[in-house]
Amino acid sequence: MVGSLALHQHLASPYHHNYLKDQNPLIQPPCLVPLHQVKTMEDFRKAHAQFLKLGLDCIPPYAGELLSACALSAWGSLDYALAIFLNLEEPCTFDYNVMIRAKVNHDQSKSALQLYKEMIERSINPDNFTFPFVLKACALLSDIRGGIQLHGHAIKLGFDEDVFIHNSLINLYGKCRKIELSYKVFELMGSNRTIASWSALLSAYNRMNFFFDCLHLFAKISSEKLKPDETSMVAALSSCSNLGLLGLGRTLHCSLLRNYPTLNIIIQTSLIDMYMKCGQSDKGMLIFDKLHDKNLWTYSAVISGLAMHNNCRKALQVFSDMLKQGLKPDEAIYVNVLSACSHAMMVEEGLQCFNQMRFDHQIKPNAQHYGCLVDLLIGAGRLDEAYELIQSMPIEPTDAAWRSILSACKINGDIELAESAYRKLQQMEAVNAGDCVILSNMYAELQRWEDAAEARKEIVNRGLVQAPGFSQVEVKGKIFTFVSHDKSFPQSDEVQEMLYQMDWQLRFEGYKADNLRSSEGQSQKIAIAFALMNTSSVSTIRIFTNLRMCTECHDYTEWISKVFERDIIVRDRRRFHHFRLGLCSCDNCW
Repeated sequence: MVGSLALHQHLASPYHHNYLKDQNPLIQPPCLVPLHQVKTMEDFRKAHAQFLKLGLDCIPPYAGELLSACALSAWGSLDYALAIFLNLEEPCTFDYNVMIRAKVNHDQSKSALQLYKEMIERSINPDNFTFPFVLKACALLSDIRGGIQLHGHAIKLGFDEDVFIHNSLINLYGKCRKIELSYKVFELMGSNRTIASWSALLSAYNRMNFFFDCLHLFAKISSEKLKPDETSMVAALSSCSNLGLLGLGRTLHCSLLRNYPTLNIIIQTSLIDMYMKCGQSDKGMLIFDKLHDKNLWTYSAVISGLAMHNNCRKALQVFSDMLKQGLKPDEAIYVNVLSACSHAMMVEEGLQCFNQMRFDHQIKPNAQHYGCLVDLLIGAGRLDEAYELIQSMPIEPTDAAWRSILSACKINGDIELAESAYRKLQQMEAVNAGDCVILSNMYAELQRWEDAAEARKEIVNRGLVQAPGFSQVEVKGKIFTFVSHDKSFPQSDEVQEMLYQMDWQLRFEGYKADNLRSSEGQSQKIAIAFALMNTSSVSTIRIFTNLRMCTECHDYTEWISKVFERDIIVRDRRRFHHFRLGLCSCDNCW
């Protein structure tokens, strides 16, 4: 096959590459333009005309060459390819495979599955190259039912040992949030597992927020004498980002530099995201500034990271630079931009960006965009405007928006508005234990004891469980997790003594709190005490907590950083707080 085989080797996946190797070579007429030399649709139309003139366009092998060139090339046209396909009197399995793959590549997954259905109805048997693409279509649609049916069909046709199909199944079940099925397929593969199998499972764990499991699994790759690929490295870096594991993230970065001469844009973006979310925004910006080719994902990671670190002016400057580069922003970018404005309480800039999104870029605001505006107005003390915005939204407000209103009422004591927000959460069946506690505490402050008790009863009546607050700190390469009033961790007695010393020292320096002794029962303070005991006096203490920092903890940590002369970085549920010598990077705006 003079030009034909080269074309497929260039365009097709390994599945189709292997498929073609099993075919008999074609003898291509010398007058034909080799299809692998075609670079534009105009050139293709000329080549197609030659095939038509010689009557080769309906001869299966040549027709397949035409179809795959038009459907799978970067310069191709799916509509033109479909016209070629519909002109085939007896399309074969290969032809259907090409069109199914092209449909999936063009985000037409439903149409791809319809082609598969048509294929079965016409008694054209799928082969092992068909299933990876139809399974991918199901994954993109989160169609678990269809995926299970395809799994059964693949087994029925004898493809239960095919590695590529198994990898696709791991990916499918992972994207459908059926992690137990992903792992079951992975286990059944046994020694046939490839690095792609591991990567698919790692991505599934990461998607389900099983970050520690993802990292434990990543550590086992070397036991099967496999080298982690870029996909598995991205999954591991993402887990480090979400857990705030700077030490492990650095180790992965070093491994990448040792094993890969160049790092692609996906890896570089993952590294930027990791450093940003692990508290080293300067390192993330260093990688970003050295990148020559930046995409929307890269800009999004930087803007989001800068917002979390309260460098919101810089975030807006990066966004402006992105627009100057000619990149068109999407919905996700604007969520990060509006979030940056919200963090810094930049109301006018936020409203300007919101209008720019709607009018200049024709992006219809979604619930997240409105949620950012609500947080922005609440943070600026404009609670009534935030409530009016929620009431006037053209889309249904999320529970997060109403919860923001409820939390704000806790500060300004507006019980009527709090009750209204709580009723909305009840109507949405989205009330959680924290909502009940907020309302109950507000009633208690007003000495409405019966109402306070009723709000507390809701927790029991609804069977609500409040997720425990925890704080984590990385010490000597290990992660230590603490919860309030926990005394089961290593050095518990020593930590309690350290907390007493910290309280005494702060009191001596002038710190005052309503209940200073309560510090020993709060997870963040326990984590700080443990870190003070087990790290050098010049190292930065890095805390990760699943709670939003309260005023008392914030003041306490400011004093600790001043009195003990230690830099402390706390990543709470919403943002970073960099404490140094009694000052915080958030400027008391959080």
